[in-house]
Amino acid sequence: MSDDEADPELLELLRQHFQKSTLSSSQPETYVLDGAEYVYDNSVDVALDSQSTKAAAAMIYDQMQKKEYSTKNWSSHELHPRSKDENTVAFIFTLDLLNFSFWSERDNDERFTIEYKGKRWTGYSSLVAALQRALDEEIPITSSDFWQNEEECTEDLLKHVFRSSTEEEIPMFKERLACLREAGQVLYEKYQCNFINCIEAADHSAAALVNILAENFPCFNDVASFESRKRIRFLKRAQICVADLWAAFDGEGFGEFNDIDKITMFADYRVPQILNSLGCLWYNPSLDSAIRHKQVIESGHPWEIQLRGCSIWCVELIRREIIRTHPDAKVNAVLIDFFLYDTMKERELAGREEVPHHRTRSIWY
Repeated sequence: MSDDEADPELLELLRQHFQKSTLSSSQPETYVLDGAEYVYDNSVDVALDSQSTKAAAAMIYDQMQKKEYSTKNWSSHELHPRSKDENTVAFIFTLDLLNFSFWSERDNDERFTIEYKGKRWTGYSSLVAALQRALDEEIPITSSDFWQNEEECTEDLLKHVFRSSTEEEIPMFKERLACLREAGQVLYEKYQCNFINCIEAADHSAAALVNILAENFPCFNDVASFESRKRIRFLKRAQICVADLWAAFDGEGFGEFNDIDKITMFADYRVPQILNSLGCLWYNPSLDSAIRHKQVIESGHPWEIQLRGCSIWCVELIRREIIRTHPDAKVNAVLIDFFLYDTMKERELAGREEVPHHRTRSIWY
């Protein structure tokens, strides 16, 4: 072969390289983890303890193995729907449209509470109970057509849907109503009034569905600015909507996503709470004092952004440590988040909250 002739092996290697690069660049990404790493790298008020994080990873993996923790745990919630059909898809979308801000400064017997099927439900479970109760009363609360119909879906009717057995009303009622109206309008204009069309547009990509939610539904576009970055993506409710679908359908049908591992921990206030209790997250004295004294931290405050970003990165390090020590482990950030959240709620019910969660009123979580 002369110097002027192309090397066929080299050409083939170059062709494969550019094919892989093109394919890789075309894959949907949420960039949530990228933003979380940036927050962690630039955080001055929240720090991670590497030894405690490794110890937490060992404990979490051990407990998840003992409890056989998997997507099936989602359906074990007493109020979650069991059917694997379009009704469950509509329920999950409605649930995660409204899945934010349940904390209360009142005692448990005075806080917002839903009575349903002979039990009293608070926190996240109060929302699930309210939706199930409304469906039992033949109120089409999971229908986007209903949300848009202001003659039928009135403010008074929605107050009836979320009626409390205590004097405290559901927090941020007006914002929840706005989320329903907005989502109904977007579904009408872009997706033929059916969230399933969003799922189909994502083509089995969890990251693509997160992006569809964030880019088309403003109430899912959970972003913040921090230091030199103008857009740190947290996308808590968009991600948990995808995760709920994956868990409810056990990774099949409407819950089949080929890149579910791209979903991160859901940056709220319960998981940072338990990560702090486990010694994984450390706060500077001012932030620690504010949390312990239950001072409200405004949405978008640097403290809040650092709490959320460092929590995402911490769970990612926990996931990596589990995979490092157990290469065959079937674990991702979704399952770790679910496990940590459930564990924190168990501690709360047992009266073993070592430190309060931070207080932020927001539609984002």
